[in-house]
Amino acid sequence: MRPVRLGAAGAVVLTACMLMGIVSPARAQDIEPRAYSNAPVGVNFLIAGYVYTRGGLSFDPAVPITDANLDTSNALLAYATVLDLWGKSGKFDAIVPYTWLSGTARYQGDPVERIVDGFARPAFRLSYNLYGAPALTLKEFAGWEQDLIVGASLQVSPPVGQYDSSRLINIGTNRWSFKPELGISKAVGPWTLEFQAAATFFADNDDFYGGK
Repeated sequence: MRPVRLGAAGAVVLTACMLMGIVSPARAQDIEPRAYSNAPVGVNFLIAGYVYTRGGLSFDPAVPITDANLDTSNALLAYATVLDLWGKSGKFDAIVPYTWLSGTARYQGDPVERIVDGFARPAFRLSYNLYGAPALTLKEFAGWEQDLIVGASLQVSPPVGQYDSSRLINIGTNRWSFKPELGISKAVGPWTLEFQAAATFFADNDDFYGGK
């Protein structure tokens, strides 16, 4: 029987990508190993994670912030469950991160300091394996071998979390984001080759820095 795994590392990376409201998150994509692997229907996962970051960050060129030196401590709790979706396997997962942020930067040449903690944007995702991963019971899964799996998912992040429109640096971003993704997983002997392609779409933040 193949081990059932969920990419906790991908969840941790996702948290780091959601930390800053003014960082350009579209410049990189997180990759979660075995995001489209099969698992028995009804299996549940509970994941806890932690990531620490320190140093400068890449800000949007439109925001006049330079020399950023920020420390963040980030804890997350994630839950996932395997579903039977019209005879194919799928997953629903939710990630809730909490962040402690402190540091300094320069805004238009003047030094500024920020110390804040709160919830970052949560993320909710529904994955659906279009081909090669039927919905299986635990007994059926014991005799199943992976070949080619093709799947798709949609991740949604609502505009909740710590946000203060009078401050430039926040943990939340105060805007919706939507991330459709297509994934391919191919078993080749003891190896599993994976490919994922995604795009993230962001709604407007109508209350950024007091409307400025």
